[in-house]
Order: sequence, then structure tokens, then C-alpha cells
Amino acid sequence: MRQKEYERIRLLPKQFYWSNYHQILHITLNQIPLNSILLISSFCLLFNLSLVISSVQTSLLSATNTFWTTGSPLPSTRSEIAGAALNDKIYIIGGFDETGRSSSSVEVYDPSVDEWSTIAVSSLPQPLDHTAAASYDGKLYVVGGGYLNRDDLSNMLFIYNPINNEWTEGEDLPSPRGALTANFINGTLYVVGGVDIASGTTSSNWAHNPTNNTWIEKAPMPTAREHLTSVVVDNKLYVIGGRTSGMISNVDVNEVYNPVTDKWMVLESMPSQRGGLASAAVNGSIYVFGGEVPASTFDNNERYDTVSNEWSSELPMPTARHGLAAVAVKDTIYVIGGGPQPGGSGSNLNEIFHVR
Repeated sequence: MRQKEYERIRLLPKQFYWSNYHQILHITLNQIPLNSILLISSFCLLFNLSLVISSVQTSLLSATNTFWTTGSPLPSTRSEIAGAALNDKIYIIGGFDETGRSSSSVEVYDPSVDEWSTIAVSSLPQPLDHTAAASYDGKLYVVGGGYLNRDDLSNMLFIYNPINNEWTEGEDLPSPRGALTANFINGTLYVVGGVDIASGTTSSNWAHNPTNNTWIEKAPMPTAREHLTSVVVDNKLYVIGGRTSGMISNVDVNEVYNPVTDKWMVLESMPSQRGGLASAAVNGSIYVFGGEVPASTFDNNERYDTVSNEWSSELPMPTARHGLAAVAVKDTIYVIGGGPQPGGSGSNLNEIFHVR
């Protein structure tokens, strides 16, 4: 009788087991030997534990559904580069080459096939490092450049047309500067921060109109910075990190510019103080990569939620670097080049961060 009762309980469906727990427990305690009771108790404990583990794994997967892969390497070793997306291709521009000299090289990557173009792209009209790049209306805009020699900073605006593979010159920046940022918002190019000859680290904010090829000065950043990074979300310019006077003065500053009101707002600071970093935006979130201090480089990948004004840590970069480029194409960010060691170093890395 006891054996049959035990077999009947053992074969019950799980739903019945949970809904009739107390009745089954009564039968178990009164009709089944002690060793069988211990066996069933162990089974229940393991079953509950497996449910908890499964639930935790599912939660972690949904919370961290991002990952890194490695793409085809940059054909040349470079750092202090500029990068921008144009027609779903990534342009890597200028920087220091493997000899430490300023480069005029332009290399183009097609993420859809994970290949770098073998078709020659016209080089920059002059070598540039610490320059900035942005795209608009089928063209690539490269502005400013230089850092180490303050007497040799660039005020040039170069415009690349991929249709005829040619560079033309736009109206010069009002003053030379390097280690700056550049982004388009609604057809206007905003060039922010960097170093200039007159004031050193600058908070300036210049706006270029491609239609009439003119510059207008806009409201300056609250915090003067160079080696900073910036990205556009919902037609606002987010300017993050940088340094105020060399790599010993990294900052965690996060400020946003609204071109409609021509005003800045101070936001929640980045969790880390970093300069020589890069950023890109996907689905309203800003991801900030890399950077350097005198003794090391950062592998940090920190995400800023523009809606909640909150930061979180993401999967770190496989390789810590500074002077790199981060370019988003759809929901994927390509983190390219940069120096693994602080100061004068470079790489040809192409590490890909997948956001889901």
C-alpha cells in the first residue's frame, strides 16, 4: 500500500503538486518511510533551487544583453584619430601614425561586410591629428586639429564629397584649435571646446552654416575642456569628460547644449574622470569608451541614460585605449584605433560593441 501510494505521488503533475502541497505533505508524513520523506524533500529543494537559478539567469540575460566582438583590423596603426559615419560606412581620419607623425590618411570601413575599402580614398589636404569629424547631407566635414605644438594648430574646415572623391575647403574657423569635438544638429555644425592659441583650454562653441558657409559664435560651455567627447541625442548636444590642463586634470563633467534656446545645462557627472575618450549613441543612450591618465589607459564603458539622467557600467572594452574613435551604425558601435598605453602609442584594433 505504501509503495503504491508513493508511486502515485511521484507521478503527479507539477501543477497538481504545487496546488495540493499540504495534502501531499500529510500523506507523505503518515504513510511513507523516513528515508523516502528525505528523498522527496531533497527533490523539492533542488527543484526550487533550479527555478531560482533559471530566473536569475534570465534576468541577467535581459539586463546585460550586450556583447563585444572583433572586426577586421584598421589597415594602419593609429591614435588621436577622428571618426564619422557616412552612408553607413565608417571613415577614420588623420591621427598619429605608427611613427608618431601626424597623418593625412583616410580609411573607410563597411560594417555590412566587415571589410576595409581597397579603393583609394583621397587623403586629407594636410596631415592632422586631434581633429574632429562629422557628416551631413552626403558629405564629410573635418575641422581643426593639432595639440602638441600650440603654434601649429589648424583653423581649417575640409569637406569631402565621396561622389567625386575630392576635398574642398570651407570657411576657416574663427581661430585655430585642436583636441575639439564637432557634431551636426539640424544642418548646423557645432564645434565645441579644445585648445586654442589665445586662451589654452577653451569653452568656445562655434556654429557653421554649410548653406552660406559662415560661422556664428554661440553660448560657451560652462566648463572649458579639451580631449573631450560629444554626441547628439534628440537634437541636443551632450559634451562629456575631457581635461582642463593635460592628462593629470581629467574631469567627469557632463553638460548638454540646446541649440534652440542657445543654453547649457549641467547633468549628472560621469562615474569616472576621463580624457582622451570617445562616445556614441544608440537608442537614446550614450556609451562612453576609453581614456587615459599618466600611468594607464581606461577600458571603461559607461552608459548614460538621457531620459533618467543616470549612469551605469557596461561590459568593459576588451582592450583599454585612448585617442580612439567610436562610431555607431544602427544599433552597433565600432570602437577603432587608439593607444593601449598612455601618451604616444597606437593600434589597429576594431572592437565592436553590440547593443540590443
